[in-house]
Amino acid sequence: MGTKTISLKDEAYNRLKAARRYADESFSEVVLRATWPEDTITGKALLALFGSRRLHLRPEELDRLSAMKQRDLPPEDKWAGS
Repeated sequence: MGTKTISLKDEAYNRLKAARRYADESFSEVVLRATWPEDTITGKALLALFGSRRLHLRPEELDRLSAMKQRDLPPEDKWAGS
């Protein structure tokens, strides 16, 4: 079995370390037992949910969206300064 070296932010490392079930459990074992949802939602599907009014966001979710929108910057213009 091969191995790979990876870099993690401190927060990610601490979360991984905290997820161990016992002190000797390897990070590989933690990652292999982790699960991620397979179903994701596309922008088109999200807009469809908003359009059908079946999606209702809580106030804290709306606040998070607003904060993300304020931090959102336009993409770098790769043609500028050429």
